[in-house]
Amino acid sequence: MKKHVTALITAWCCLTGLYATPATPDTEDSSLKVATFNIRYDNSGDGNNRWAVRKDTVPALIAAQGWDIVGMQEVLHHQLQDLLQRLPGYRHVGAGRDDGKTRGEYAPILYDTLRVKLLDSQTFWLSQYPDSAGFIGWDGACTRIATWARFEDKRNGKEFLFVNTHFDHVGKEAMRNAARLVSQRIKDLAGNRPVILTGDFNVTADSEPYRILTADPAFLQDVYLKSPSKKGPAYTYHNFGQLPPERRSKIDFIFASPAIEVLQTGIIRENAGTTGHISDHNPHWGIIRLP
Repeated sequence: MKKHVTALITAWCCLTGLYATPATPDTEDSSLKVATFNIRYDNSGDGNNRWAVRKDTVPALIAAQGWDIVGMQEVLHHQLQDLLQRLPGYRHVGAGRDDGKTRGEYAPILYDTLRVKLLDSQTFWLSQYPDSAGFIGWDGACTRIATWARFEDKRNGKEFLFVNTHFDHVGKEAMRNAARLVSQRIKDLAGNRPVILTGDFNVTADSEPYRILTADPAFLQDVYLKSPSKKGPAYTYHNFGQLPPERRSKIDFIFASPAIEVLQTGIIRENAGTTGHISDHNPHWGIIRLP
């Protein structure tokens, strides 16, 4: 299995020429590598960008980047199985949005079991009935969910809360109320623990849902804005490279408690070559240090 992962990483590096196989991790390094990544659901209409073409390169990218925790969106059950089969050191938490089991898109959290220990987790729905599966919230077009997990960093014993979500793309009321609901759930769950929130929020930084999430700088801060070092483009959504540059936008975010130190962040540029795209979104990553 390790040989399979190494082969995937090598294939990805050869395809892009941008990423080297990561070195053996420094066990004294206290930083965490986190990311948010909408992998695009398996849609047969995507042609050369359909999941069958991308199911090796997506996990190869994750392995090559050495992310400790990844909040993902639009993951169907068979896509999740493909990822886990190719990332043997990772586990996941989360459930399908349609039934709270395996039906519909997940907003899963994938985590490296060598780096963090799972303490607790659950999925809730972005609706008037957050603890009941399958409801569409407010004026939303789709059922939407959030997944949370409490972890312990195995290197220092520190606990933290990680939340991952995918907001509606149509309903304005649904977007606003989702931001309020997620904020309140974080406050209820976190206690004194630091928080990391990832997701495809389907809004930009000038929107009301974004302002709701960041209204209190003592609660959550935008990791991208806080970072002293940024790499890559300033957008995440590009529709498999089909959007003209002026219409591409950053709708995927990482937020964190103000006590969390942000060391670096970046967005991985879409592939402009002939080997195909890994998704219609660029993954957004951050290197952080817990307080």
